[in-house]
Amino acid sequence: MGSRELPAIAPPRRWHWLIWLFRRYAVRYVRKHFHAVRLSNTSAALPAPGVPLLVVLNHPSWWDPMIGIVLSRALAGREHFAAIDAVAAQRYGFFKRLGFVGVDTKSLRGAAEFVRTGAALLAEPRRAYWVTAQGRFTDVHKRPLALQSGVGHLAARVPNLVVLPVALEYTFWTERTPEALVRVGEPLRVADHPGLSGKEWAARVEAALTANLDALNAETMRRDPAAFATLLAGKSGVGGVYDQWRRFKAWVRGRKFDPSHDAATREAK
Repeated sequence: MGSRELPAIAPPRRWHWLIWLFRRYAVRYVRKHFHAVRLSNTSAALPAPGVPLLVVLNHPSWWDPMIGIVLSRALAGREHFAAIDAVAAQRYGFFKRLGFVGVDTKSLRGAAEFVRTGAALLAEPRRAYWVTAQGRFTDVHKRPLALQSGVGHLAARVPNLVVLPVALEYTFWTERTPEALVRVGEPLRVADHPGLSGKEWAARVEAALTANLDALNAETMRRDPAAFATLLAGKSGVGGVYDQWRRFKAWVRGRKFDPSHDAATREAK
């Protein structure tokens, strides 16, 4: 019996008006809960449109998709899709209209479907496919990263693909709200290494993301905002009566009020 041809996969039908609304909501929500979203100054340049892009991220927290939405604004001229747990995609149908693609990470069939669906999506060079390749929440200091092998098999299937390793970390510095820190690693161009197997590509992607996350961990510990560019500024200050008193003192002295904790420390000296 001959092999049966599998039907072609159509990408989720995205509703552009819903994407616009959700992006505005996500930006406001992140701004409310973070002091800033910062991009490391040592990041690699973002690839220009014209080649399909597989964005591979580590997966430290629930916030990762929201931070990805903020970062996606720097990748203009692309249609964005993202992998999401198949159960969540089934439960919240509107996710599909935002470009989320359900992935079953608990079966071999699901892994094969991920590769097949990803290859169909990335046949269009203007598209970006975002994947938290660890598959579950994992501490940023845990090694090895143990990426799921599907990203390697997907890379081996798309000859003109560019794989972009993106590291995420969340930390508290001087403000009551945390910093969301991002570092973009050097892009991996599949065309530069023809003939590699899916297993070899999985190892190469994991090594690249590990090196990128190690670099971000070191920059995070230095606690130097000047080492990062601010993609999105959020809330500063303690709030409440304390900041109202500081605002009043600034007004009396004819100064502009700076709600940051660093400014409060300077005032106390």
